Amino acid sequence: MGASTTPAGKVEAKGELRSSYEIKDLREMKHILSMKIKRTDNGSIKLLQHAYSECILESFGMAEAKSHSTLLPPEITLSIKDSPETQDKADEIKGVPYHEALGLLMWLQVATHPDLSYTVNLLLCFAHNPRQAHWNVLKHALSYVKGTLDYGITYFCNSSFYPFGYINSDYAGDVDRRKSTEGHMFFVGGRLVSWASKRQETITLLTVEAEYMAFTQATQQALWLTKFMEEICMPQQTPICIFDDNTGAIANTQNNKNH
Repeated sequence: MGASTTPAGKVEAKGELRSSYEIKDLREMKHILSMKIKRTDNGSIKLLQHAYSECILESFGMAEAKSHSTLLPPEITLSIKDSPETQDKADEIKGVPYHEALGLLMWLQVATHPDLSYTVNLLLCFAHNPRQAHWNVLKHALSYVKGTLDYGITYFCNSSFYPFGYINSDYAGDVDRRKSTEGHMFFVGGRLVSWASKRQETITLLTVEAEYMAFTQATQQALWLTKFMEEICMPQQTPICIFDDNTGAIANTQNNKNH
């Protein structure tokens, strides 16, 4: 797969590749790695996984299920202590395809569904020993996918390539280990190009501390993104702006006295 800003550049790049490798020109790309590429007359490109999502739903008997508008049930709290009520329930969960369904959702989240990031990260915490409560939440997420089959990411031409990002963190959302979960996302050309949600490795004592740790991880990603754009001859003005809603964490980034 290749891309160029001009038709002449595309021809030149193909010629250089042919001089060193045996290549086959498949013309305009329409599918790659289960993603469909839709183009519009105004030059925008949309990546989506409608067919892939339908296959997931059919694989787990959710094709005719009622769709949900939320990723998680309201006020849900999951724990490793969620135990089966009876032995029959415990035996029943052993045959549930929890890992298979979660693995397929992971690729959906990585490719075109950043909105699934927190939910997938949460369910991964129980992959070693899933219980019925965890499976129910996973099915709820699949029902959400059913209602968002046409969701994807659209990239527009002639947009500013200046990168910027957002971060956030909960506080001690992991009820078993008292650890917080952070997330960040970065935009280039006005659209998402990088996102992540992960549980923090250490226990924080304040919301400010949890948000500041999220800043630290996001800054590493921002630096990588800056270097990457330099390597592809698209250097951008630095520093990159990272937005947050915690005034205490923002103040810490601006005052070295607290470090």
